[in-house]
Order: sequence, then structure tokens, then C-alpha cells
Amino acid sequence: MVRRLLALSRPLYWYYERRLLSEVKRGPMPRHLGLILDGNRRYARALGLSPTKGHEFGVHKAYEVLEWCLELGIRTVTVWVFSTDNFKRPREEVDTLMRLFVEEARKMAEDHRIHAHQVQVRVIGRREGFGEEVLRALEELEGRTRHHQGMVLNIAMGYGGREEIVDAVKGLLREAEAQGLSPGALAERLSPEDIARHLYTSGLPDPDFIIRTSGEVRLSGFLLWQSAYSEFYFVDVLWPEFRKIDFLRALRSYQARERRFGR
Repeated sequence: MVRRLLALSRPLYWYYERRLLSEVKRGPMPRHLGLILDGNRRYARALGLSPTKGHEFGVHKAYEVLEWCLELGIRTVTVWVFSTDNFKRPREEVDTLMRLFVEEARKMAEDHRIHAHQVQVRVIGRREGFGEEVLRALEELEGRTRHHQGMVLNIAMGYGGREEIVDAVKGLLREAEAQGLSPGALAERLSPEDIARHLYTSGLPDPDFIIRTSGEVRLSGFLLWQSAYSEFYFVDVLWPEFRKIDFLRALRSYQARERRFGR
């Protein structure tokens, strides 16, 4: 009976998704979408699998969501895949993630979709702590896509918002030293734009919409500086279970707020 009901509901679900997609396509799109991919480990545990298996499911979902972004013409996307705190996780899990990073970076460097859509991939965050094999794979991916003119895809690895701001201030101090400015002189002329120039996302628009899965209602340090005026959407779905209909509902919510405030 349950299977029969599910089979009968599929056409209705498909029709609703297509109708929602058509509606969303007519509305304003975020210039920069941030994605906090949360819930891989909980998803795996719910299935009785090891937490590391959940990350593999999460990788496949990330590709799927990026295809949705390409379909809708979103120009800049930042996905947070590994935080500075993630290095504290069990050694087996970290090793599995490092292996996935190498494998997926190499696949992306050859992926026809990346090249057909001219996706420029940038890796943002601190690179300390990553092995040489991981760094080589990431640098090759960046190099292969550096001159692409389509979507900009930021992959946040070894990333923390506080660390990003610290690194931006360090960059400012080094710049001031090279120009012969004292810390006092720098302080006198310092502006928010000066810090923004040294952020990992320098040259890109700030995110106007950020989605986090898994039901957590917090940013956990994601794009702290850049998200000052962002809209947020927290969905109570684990990342590997995040469906296109969930994504479209999130975008519809964003568009409704944009229309409400006349933006």
C-alpha cells in the first residue's frame, strides 16, 4: 500500500517541482550564494554506516546542487566543505576526507561540465595542515580553471571566518609596511573597504543569500565579515537529503524578501 501511494504521488511531486522551478526562474537570483553543507555524519549514522561514508554521499549531493545553480544562472557560489576545527576530528575521518579531496579535485579538473560552463574554481582558506598531495590536486584544479569566465565556485577548505579576518588584517599590515606606513598611520586611514580587499573573497560580491542544512540555526563562523547584510535560510534537512524542491523553496523565500523590500 505504501509503495503504491508513493508511486501515485511521484507525478504530482514532479509537477510541483517543475512549476516551482518555472516560478523561481522568473525572479531575482542571488549574485552570491553561500552553502553550509551540514549533516553528512548524522545521515550516515542514521543508516547504520560509518560517519566517513556520509561524506561520500555529501560529495555527490554537492555536484547535484552545483548543477542546479548552473541551471538557474547563479554567478558566484561558496561551499564550505572543511573548517579549521575539522582537523580535530578522529584521524580516520580526517584521512578519509583528505582522500576525497584529492579524488574529487582531480575529477573536477577533468569534468566536462566544469569546462563547458566555464566554472572558475577557487580554494579559499588556510592551507596549513593539508598534505602535499592534497595541495597539488587543489592547485591543479585552480590552474585548469583560472581563465574560465562563467560561475565562480569558491571551495572553503581549512576555512574559519575569524581566521579569515585575522589574515586580512595581517595582509593590511604587510601592505602598510611595504608602503613605509606606521601602524598608527594605518589606523588613521583604515576603512572597511581596506579589510575587504584582503579577504579570501576579494573582488567578488558579498553573499546575499546563505543556506545551511541540518537544522542548525547559526553560521558557525562562515563568511563572518561578508555576511553582514546576507539573507539566511536554515532548512531542517541533512545535506545528503537536500532535494531540488528544498533548494527551490529556499530561493523562493529569498525572492519574496527581495520583492518585499523592493530590491
